[in-house]
Amino acid sequence: MDYRLDDTPLSAGTLYRLFSGGICPRPIAWVATQDAAGTANLAPFSFFNVASVNPPVLAFAPLRNGDGELKDTVNNLNAVPECVIHVGTEALVEALNATSATVAPHEDEFVLSGLDKASMPGLGVPRIAQAPLAFGCRLRELITLGDAPLAGTLVLAEVVSIHIDDALWDGRHVDMDALGAIGRLAGNDFVRTHDRFALQRPG
Repeated sequence: MDYRLDDTPLSAGTLYRLFSGGICPRPIAWVATQDAAGTANLAPFSFFNVASVNPPVLAFAPLRNGDGELKDTVNNLNAVPECVIHVGTEALVEALNATSATVAPHEDEFVLSGLDKASMPGLGVPRIAQAPLAFGCRLRELITLGDAPLAGTLVLAEVVSIHIDDALWDGRHVDMDALGAIGRLAGNDFVRTHDRFALQRPG
């Protein structure tokens, strides 16, 4: 079936289901921010990837909620323009899932999920102490793509510091098995990265 969206528009909910089910697996950015009062926030986002290596920039896109309101993460970035982006891992998936719950802005998801805070070099926002890989970032740009429900805000975050456990990194390669990264599918489904295959790229 073909859809030409200007002739046969699909609802935002239908497009969300199509995107989340068809564009997968998606890596998970587990993002720490804080508000002007210093209250920390943690939230996972699966619209996430690398935008640039030089300069080092990561991109993720929180969607507005069903009422068209911005996520706390975006509001916090407007107040304190820095964040720590962790890679979602299987070892911490229960805590990651817990931080996807909708709670009041003054609630600290580190506390609610039982995670410890650690300092991130060059930033005031803390990282998750238990997370093996974290990228400390300063906000480079927020691109607002609309104000309707499920409209995205593209966050471009420039990496200024990195935490990676010694067991994961030999200076050239990340040990994927030790990292245990997970990916997002649709609905309640996640995927592990244990099953991999290799192809030699053409010259």
